[in-house]
Amino acid sequence: MRGDKEAARVRRAHEFEAFAGGAAGRLLHVATLLTCDDAKAADRLLCHALARTYLRWDRLRGEDPYAYARQELVTSYARRAGVGWLHPRRREETGRLAGLTPQERVIVVLRLFEGVEDEQVAALLGIAPDRVTALCTRACVLLRGGAQAPAASFAGRAAPASGR
Repeated sequence: MRGDKEAARVRRAHEFEAFAGGAAGRLLHVATLLTCDDAKAADRLLCHALARTYLRWDRLRGEDPYAYARQELVTSYARRAGVGWLHPRRREETGRLAGLTPQERVIVVLRLFEGVEDEQVAALLGIAPDRVTALCTRACVLLRGGAQAPAASFAGRAAPASGR
């Protein structure tokens, strides 16, 4: 009996190591995009996401462990963003995504880099799918350096466009 538990523990560790070895690079890239190239913050997000995934590893049978790890990464990032979730950061963040709100950054990374569908992003963030589409469009306009897109209001709706 004891040998079976030990063998299962070793198998679990090897399975997780194989998963982490294959997924860590891509998850680190997602974390780096979310944190605007802050390597320490990206490493913390990745470690937290992988630790939470390992804790749940046995219960992830039949589920996509990468999707779960990515969800943990995004959730941890959102918690860290806290009150500033809907407002761009004014700290020392640099890079193309620094001008976006943390929420817009999550949407852009998940939609455009990860290829996650609007409905899945909406479910993860707790907003409507068309809101995800609108925020992604607004963020793309900002990233292209186009006209200043209207800022999202705190209520979660886009401000009406002016001058038309």
